[in-house]
Amino acid sequence: MSRTEDRPGAQPLDPRNVLPCLLASAKDQVPDLYLGVDEAGRGCLAGPVCAAAVLAPSGYDFSRFSGLTDSKKLSPAKRAALADALLRSGLFWGLGQSWPEEIDRVNILNASFRAMSRAVLAVAGQTASRCGAPPDADGFTLLVDGPWPIPEEQWRAAEERPAWPAPPRQRAIIRGDALVPLISAASILAKTRRDALMLVLHQRHPLYGLDRHKGYATPLHLKKLAEHGPCPLHRRSFQPKVFQP
Repeated sequence: MSRTEDRPGAQPLDPRNVLPCLLASAKDQVPDLYLGVDEAGRGCLAGPVCAAAVLAPSGYDFSRFSGLTDSKKLSPAKRAALADALLRSGLFWGLGQSWPEEIDRVNILNASFRAMSRAVLAVAGQTASRCGAPPDADGFTLLVDGPWPIPEEQWRAAEERPAWPAPPRQRAIIRGDALVPLISAASILAKTRRDALMLVLHQRHPLYGLDRHKGYATPLHLKKLAEHGPCPLHRRSFQPKVFQP
């Protein structure tokens, strides 16, 4: 993922400068590094669950992102504006997905863990490409939205050869997407990524109104499901619940 230079007024301490120091094992010279991670689309009937991870040093000033909070509390226009600001901020970020086939095979909770793992590992891959080697996971703390940290077995299952064989130390934070700016940033990137993806998928499967409800169980979506039956984007393990009286 591409990034541009920081906007005026950004923190002088940039992750792009911190990480080479970390790789040089000068850990006493750098602040703690945090990765916020969240997912979007866990409760949908169709489409992938998408996750995002955002990396920032301790003390990073998120106040320049006015209105940063849980993506569900924001209008589409505000989410888009914040996502654009985050993507242009110079912060490292990564995305991960789990598609319906995997969701149906391992269940939605484990699929969400795998999507989050892939997002975090995408950040590790970015730092490796910029710095020449994957950074040491011991230098990071992973802040996970929700009540559970990512289980090691789901982390290992997310990729065949992960840059980090186990997740960094973790803190699971209930309502973290509303309480922790770094997780809020991840929430916004996950949501905007998934919404954009569902617009593309609507072009391939136009019978269900995916551009309007993004795969959620709205009356329109349930009506279209009853008319046409599920398509390959639908999570078959969810269907019995859909048709319960």
